Amino acid sequence: MCGFPGPTDKVTPRQPRGQERIITANRPTSWAFADAFVAEDETLRWARARAREAGLRSVSPGAGAALRLLAATVDAKAVAEIGTGCGVSGIHLLHGMRPDGVLTTVDPEPEHQQFARQAFRAAGFASNRARIIPGRALDVLPRLADTGYDLVFCDGDRNEFLDYLAESLRLLRPGGLVVFEGVFAHGRTVDSGPQPTEVLRLRELLRTVRESQDLVPSLLPVGDGLLCALKR
Repeated sequence: MCGFPGPTDKVTPRQPRGQERIITANRPTSWAFADAFVAEDETLRWARARAREAGLRSVSPGAGAALRLLAATVDAKAVAEIGTGCGVSGIHLLHGMRPDGVLTTVDPEPEHQQFARQAFRAAGFASNRARIIPGRALDVLPRLADTGYDLVFCDGDRNEFLDYLAESLRLLRPGGLVVFEGVFAHGRTVDSGPQPTEVLRLRELLRTVRESQDLVPSLLPVGDGLLCALKR
């Protein structure tokens, strides 16, 4: 019969195997390696540079590769993107989608979307592969078709992420994916100190997705955190 060790019992701590110890000791290095595992081409680097000049954050190369994989996994023909930026995430999504797939991307800044158009064209995508809609996400999303999308990628205003979730559940077909970018908030989401409203909203989003009976969730530690959930 097994019990707890007594006061005279010697307890030998379990040592991790060599490879586990290496990974644990060098976790930041491992994450950096994973984030750079898939190289980006010249077009993506151009789009990323335009985003930096405009003061916009872009998904990291690792997060972009994950988006490409997720779009391919669900054999996406219709994807909705909230936050066009300068086209970095859109290029990754289009690469993962079916050859006849259409990306619907929404952003309040037409100037940024013009850079995205150039990036999509330079990446070799026909103009009919991307439907670019200027405007606030919460004004545009209600006009999109119910259950008409295979994947919804949310990279807009983090204070609105919970609202995006509600719209995404309406837009997605059963078996579709919703993905939120930046849920780590550069480590602030798990920081015990006082946090701004944006971070509190992210924590609420994480709890809502994790506890939902309608979703199968996963949190991917790439870039600044990708929260993914499959709609049952």
